[in-house]
Amino acid sequence: MESENLTRVSEFVLLGLSEEPDLQPLLFGLFLSMYLITVLGNLLIVLAVSSDSHLHTPMYFFLSNLSFVDICFTSTTVPKMLVNIQTQSKVITYGGCITQMYFYQLFGMLDINLLTVMAYDRFVAICHPLHYTVIMRPRLCGQLVLVSWTIGVLNALLQSLMVLRLSFCADLQIPHFFCELNQMIQLACSDTFLNNLVIYFVAVLVGGGSLTGILCSYYRIVSCIRVMSSAQGKYKAFSTCVSHLSVVSLYYLTILGVYLSSPATHNAHSSATASVLYTVVTPMLNPFIYSLRNKDIKGALKRSFEMTVQRDNRPD
Repeated sequence: MESENLTRVSEFVLLGLSEEPDLQPLLFGLFLSMYLITVLGNLLIVLAVSSDSHLHTPMYFFLSNLSFVDICFTSTTVPKMLVNIQTQSKVITYGGCITQMYFYQLFGMLDINLLTVMAYDRFVAICHPLHYTVIMRPRLCGQLVLVSWTIGVLNALLQSLMVLRLSFCADLQIPHFFCELNQMIQLACSDTFLNNLVIYFVAVLVGGGSLTGILCSYYRIVSCIRVMSSAQGKYKAFSTCVSHLSVVSLYYLTILGVYLSSPATHNAHSSATASVLYTVVTPMLNPFIYSLRNKDIKGALKRSFEMTVQRDNRPD
């Protein structure tokens, strides 16, 4: 590649989901609504778990961490998209793009790690109920979350440093609504073999390892449920896994759908539209999935609401 074809990068252009002017108000209203629902729903779970002593258990500790990460994950991409639509500017600085990509990789990896930890928690609770409190002690729970954060930080740092070494051509338009790693690599003029190698290595090692851990946990869970003699016991054991299994299925199926369909269609805008499913829709649905079927969460929210009303009605 000749040197005159390269440019000193100062900014990128995010093309977004659509360039149709008539669709921009609709997109703004839709994504603002989904973002507010996501933040409010996940924040309620965090507050319910932290304020109610009945929910100070490993399962809800991990759930509150997942809700916090989902808020951060969505906040990495959607606010910038809303600002771009409102200001009619699609520009993002080079530093801003790298920063957005870093936090997107961090919280995306954290989501995967926490879902794996939660699967292990369900395995211990169902298959070793008598030793659950001994195995899932607070120190171990804290260590599992710490390891999840460490893996997320190291992966995000590695991917960001790999992008920083790249040189970019004059075409700096990203056909996405955020600085997606694969789209940025495709804009590079320098050799990207090492970048792609790192991406696939991390995907197989961490992504594949997490999925394997989840599948193994549920294989053991199903085996334990099958040998239970009580039908009520089987139902109770399975019902504690339904919410987590629903979130895992939704998260992994949308990710696989995006990254397996993208090479087949070679349509960047279709990939961007499909990415909305796991970057916005899945974090928005998580609070509903975990609260609608969960009496503990609904009870905690009800108690918190009643305490708030009583405090407001208390005479001065």
